[in-house]
Amino acid sequence: MHRRTALVAALGLCLVALAAPLTAVAADFPPKDAGYHTYAEMVAEIQKAEDDHPDIVDVFSIGKSYQGRNIWAAKVSDNVADDEDEPEVLFDGLHHAREHLTVEQTLAILRWLSDGYGSNAEITDLVDTREVWIIFMVNPDGGEYDLTGSPYRHWRKNRQPNSGSTAVGTDLNRNYGYRWACCGGSSSSKSADTYHGSKAFSTPEARVVRDFINSRVVGGRQQIKTAITFHTAGEEVLWPYGYTYADVPSDMTVDDHAALVAIGKRMADSNGYTPKQSSALYITDGDEIDWAYGVHRIFMYTFEMYPSKSVDATIGRFYPPDEIITRETNRNRDAVLQIISRAGCLYSAIGKTRTHCGPFFDDFEAPTGWATGSP
Repeated sequence: MHRRTALVAALGLCLVALAAPLTAVAADFPPKDAGYHTYAEMVAEIQKAEDDHPDIVDVFSIGKSYQGRNIWAAKVSDNVADDEDEPEVLFDGLHHAREHLTVEQTLAILRWLSDGYGSNAEITDLVDTREVWIIFMVNPDGGEYDLTGSPYRHWRKNRQPNSGSTAVGTDLNRNYGYRWACCGGSSSSKSADTYHGSKAFSTPEARVVRDFINSRVVGGRQQIKTAITFHTAGEEVLWPYGYTYADVPSDMTVDDHAALVAIGKRMADSNGYTPKQSSALYITDGDEIDWAYGVHRIFMYTFEMYPSKSVDATIGRFYPPDEIITRETNRNRDAVLQIISRAGCLYSAIGKTRTHCGPFFDDFEAPTGWATGSP
């Protein structure tokens, strides 16, 4: 990865301004919610983290959104310029435009790792022995558009027009290519909030995430071992699969299921969320965690953040006041550090380190022949 200089970053923002509507560029949170980060504020913060910690933070774009915004990511690791043989972990936020608290969570993770390095022994050890990737805003167009309402538009999807319709946008978390549109967990209606797109990976944003994760297959092995995608709301830890109610379908092993459940429950113990299989919330198809596990065998979780299900009104569920940001992001600190630590051997959660991990055990590494189902 190439380090982004301030000049390149500034040029990128200029290109965004040219590509996106003026209303989106001017978008901002209302004063009462000024603690949340707009796209431009997020970019400034992550670039400052790189400037302040150049030895362990590398900020880069993994591609562009429909309207031409960079989808920014960071790598955090010692020897950050090198691709070391270390377990890798991925975090991402803002698949859904109105879920702004998820951006605050990804920024908090960057701060914990970068500011804690050298002063916190646990974090220093994790950064020295892992490669951590953070994708801050998967859906920057939708996120900015959501801020152009009064004060919000309650927008969920991206901003890609739909051919033959006045309806705009695809639900990015129904656009991934595993069991896409298979099982009643998304909509074929272009105006629906859960519209799955014209085909799998029809959105540039989902393709960018796909291509990045695919790029971490090195020497035939997926280097990303585990991941969390942050959403709101409900206070839940969810594991695959979403497309089926079966606990252990044919495209999952018994030991994988046991480890996914054990890790999910332990993270939930630390943050007070409810642990469950994704489909126990409701059936979804074409979502990110199903694709990550089904194609790459990445142990990927969805965290549905604050507030709980007891808050039903949209303004309450998706737009909590900025006063809760620090409390609710810190609530996930232990779970985040847990999952980074566990990346070395996910099967340690079920007591199978000796038989399932180590240099002579290859089954975890997304082997040829792993059943991938629908493309």
